Amino acid sequence: MPEATEGTATLPAAEEQAVPKSQGRSDGAKPRSLWSDAWRDLRRNPLFVASAVLILLLLVMTAFPSLFTDASPRDGNLQGAFLKDPEYGKVFSAEWLGYDGQGRSIWARLVYGARASVIVGVVVTAAVTLFGGLVGMLAGYFGGWLDSLLSRLTDIFAGIPFLLGAMVVLTSFDVRSVWVVSAALVFLGWTQIARVMRGSVISCKQADYVVAAKALGAGTGRILLRHILPNAVAPVIVVATIALGGYISAEATLSYLGIGLADPVVSWGIDVSAGKDQLRNAPHVLLFPALMVSITVLAFIMLGDAVRNALDPKLR
Repeated sequence: MPEATEGTATLPAAEEQAVPKSQGRSDGAKPRSLWSDAWRDLRRNPLFVASAVLILLLLVMTAFPSLFTDASPRDGNLQGAFLKDPEYGKVFSAEWLGYDGQGRSIWARLVYGARASVIVGVVVTAAVTLFGGLVGMLAGYFGGWLDSLLSRLTDIFAGIPFLLGAMVVLTSFDVRSVWVVSAALVFLGWTQIARVMRGSVISCKQADYVVAAKALGAGTGRILLRHILPNAVAPVIVVATIALGGYISAEATLSYLGIGLADPVVSWGIDVSAGKDQLRNAPHVLLFPALMVSITVLAFIMLGDAVRNALDPKLR
């Protein structure tokens, strides 16, 4: 009798039978998966639609800022400092939010400032999801001494205050670019994803489909990637989506404090810091970049809440 190994032709079909599937429907239609049900619920959720439209607009602004303004975010005219409307110059005639203390178009700086914030948010979220997810998966699946080691390592990094730790790390760099700020946030921000993934993997590895895959001779890598990861990743996606807005807020906070991004990089946090001294005389210089940060963070939080409600059957 031939052995059931990964190399045999019967293993993939047998493993597919071990993967959990939705219950059959009485009308004979093809059963839907968790992801198809979630997508159907998301399309009907006005909270998801509104946040997705805002995020899509933000991404287009990041990729193609010239579609939104012809003005330069760095060139200014001191004659127009703190003006609230385009009262001078033909170059800025299309601008409508006024100018900062150096006569630079606030609208142009809002448009181009989205790039730094979005890049930091996306890069940090992707990196912490990959690294934290790997740590949590290994700790949850193998358990034992490896779980103890990785869990204690996670606790050590989780015990470091996030913003304070990022400030300490960034002060050791003379040049703080987008990538340096992103690396500092990744260095301290992966612990939450690791904990969520670990708990999700622990709950999944005892499932019948994982036990059946092991009995059929599937290797560790195949079990992790084929069976555990697809069923354990949903909580991680929810946490990562909400955390993305938090990383954008962290970048703006560090830039406001003068420890994050700095000129000539265009950033909302830098503009908020520059406008705080003119709160009484020219509040619009502070108001608009702060409003953009708030709207962006709110959009990602709303998106994360909508995804969480769609992926959690108990909340339906």
